[in-house]
Amino acid sequence: MKPATAPGRPAIWTRRLLRCGLAAGPVFVTAFVAEGAARDGYRPLRHPVSSLALGPGGWVQAANFAVTGILFLAAAAGLARADDSATGTRAVPALIGVAGAGLIGSAIFPTDPVSGYPPGTPDLPCAASRAGTVHNLAAIPVFAGLPAAAASASWRSFRIGQRGWGLYCAGTAITMGAAMALAGAGFGQSPRLVRLGGLFQRASIVTGFAWLTALSARALQHAPAIRVASPPVT
Repeated sequence: MKPATAPGRPAIWTRRLLRCGLAAGPVFVTAFVAEGAARDGYRPLRHPVSSLALGPGGWVQAANFAVTGILFLAAAAGLARADDSATGTRAVPALIGVAGAGLIGSAIFPTDPVSGYPPGTPDLPCAASRAGTVHNLAAIPVFAGLPAAAASASWRSFRIGQRGWGLYCAGTAITMGAAMALAGAGFGQSPRLVRLGGLFQRASIVTGFAWLTALSARALQHAPAIRVASPPVT
């Protein structure tokens, strides 16, 4: 008797990994919106998302960082396996994977208080803590890696004639980077932007994470079809 094979197994795993990319953005955004609405003294327009990992209940946002980071890593693996012309190079999955690692690092090392949250803390710390410094370093792969991945996908898309998708990727890279620059100025206590630092950061996050959702959905269309295993031959 010859045992049956399972030719669809690689395709199944590719699709599962890509679905992690679909879920990453909605999971992260839903969690921090709900958590921010429940925190006393927390002002989403002013305070960074990372500040939710401080104080009582901070473990919720830390877990949100960790879970989302794992979903990013899974999405990167799925994108590397999918046959999508816009991610034909290894750069896009690699940059998304690095962003996932940065999110996990953000879960492990909490940020320093900023802009007066938690209540009673100064607008800026006198000196950055070690954990806060590592947290800021871990954020670089997220807020620089995702725009770089979108820019790489844009370049690739224009080369193969997919102008619409290329424009969307380019817009994502530019918007995410510009919004995060404004957020950084706000968290640095720029008088004109300090009240809107959280808003600009959220604009950057939503833009980049929505792009990953769209990229994962697109890659699912190009993922290998699932083949049904043939019955055993006797």
